[in-house]
This record gives sequence, structure tokens and C-alpha cells, in this order.
Amino acid sequence: MKLKKRKIKYSVLFFICWFAFLVLLADGILNFQTLTGYFGSYALVEIVLLLLVILPTLAVYTFTKE
Repeated sequence: MKLKKRKIKYSVLFFICWFAFLVLLADGILNFQTLTGYFGSYALVEIVLLLLVILPTLAVYTFTKE
């Protein structure tokens, strides 16, 4: 699979914006400790937050046209 500059540019831009939004949401609004108390596991919350960043970024890369 050959990497394309335009696809990477849009994916990185999406990644930065989405990551900043999730950090604001998890740390500022919902409080990370509240999330860990609700789900009961620090590792589970971390994995879910990472997947919420990585999977949409891969989708943007996949669906961006040349």
C-alpha cells in the first residue's frame, strides 16, 4: 500500500482535532476519574479512548479520495 501525501495530510489534521476534542472531553468535561469509576478499569478506558482516536483516523485515510 503506497502512502499518499494528501490522504496523510487530511488524516493527520483529523487526528489532531479529534484527539484534542477527546482530551478536552475526557479530562475537562467528564473527568477521567469518573470514567474509570464508571467502567471500573483504567486500562479499559485507555483502550477505548485510543480506539476512538485511531479507528476514525484510519477511516478518514481510507475514504479520502486522491
